Amino acid sequence: MVGGLIIRGLIVGIVAGLLGFGFAKIFGEPPVDIAIAFETAHDEAERAAQIAHGITPAAPEQELFSRTAQGGIGLFTGVVVVGAGIGGIFAVLFAFANGRMGNLSPGAISILLAFYGWWSVYVIPALKYPPNPPSIGEPETIKLRTGLYFLIMAISIAATIGSLLLRRNLVAKCGAWLGSVIAFLVYLAVFCFFFAILPGINEVPENFPAATLWQFRMASLGIQTILWGSIGLMFGWLVERPLGFSAGAGPPAAMRV
Repeated sequence: MVGGLIIRGLIVGIVAGLLGFGFAKIFGEPPVDIAIAFETAHDEAERAAQIAHGITPAAPEQELFSRTAQGGIGLFTGVVVVGAGIGGIFAVLFAFANGRMGNLSPGAISILLAFYGWWSVYVIPALKYPPNPPSIGEPETIKLRTGLYFLIMAISIAATIGSLLLRRNLVAKCGAWLGSVIAFLVYLAVFCFFFAILPGINEVPENFPAATLWQFRMASLGIQTILWGSIGLMFGWLVERPLGFSAGAGPPAAMRV
């Protein structure tokens, strides 16, 4: 049964990846092209300044893949593979959560899981370390930036899961409203603490177009929203009827893994 869920997850993940690719191609590529042009102009100006001072500039690095390949097959492969990966993991999480979230239908559970995933995997990490287009970021700090991003992602996921488990325990003692409020306040305190102690990174050039930076970050948010939203909706639709759920009766015992 879990294997069937994983197959469904991979299918909806691939479809979500195709939708995300279409969005990225339309809204994500223009700011990336502007950012690359900005970087190219900056490098050419630096090389000209070096030549003017009698310094022989270093030869520019050769690109392994052309910009056309990066924005075409490269972007397509990346987004679809990520979508399939998210879909497969999503199916495993659904198999674990189904039957453990009260009398919610499989479709409602799927949507909630998609929201939690979108929130903890992308939104919270992006608030601390927002995505930047090419030409932003020093090569010397790439390992630091990558490590900090995955660290805040892990903290965000752990805090989300912890707050949900805490709420579940508090509801039995304090009631649904008070238990939810306390769990949320604990969650808020945790990520505010880590937001405060983790170092900030600000490597945006002073003359970089603010509108381009905003458009890129909004496109990144849109891609993630399409991926998680599509997976949650489509997966819920696929499993709702096959699982044999009837409103008010709870999920069938066969699906309580």
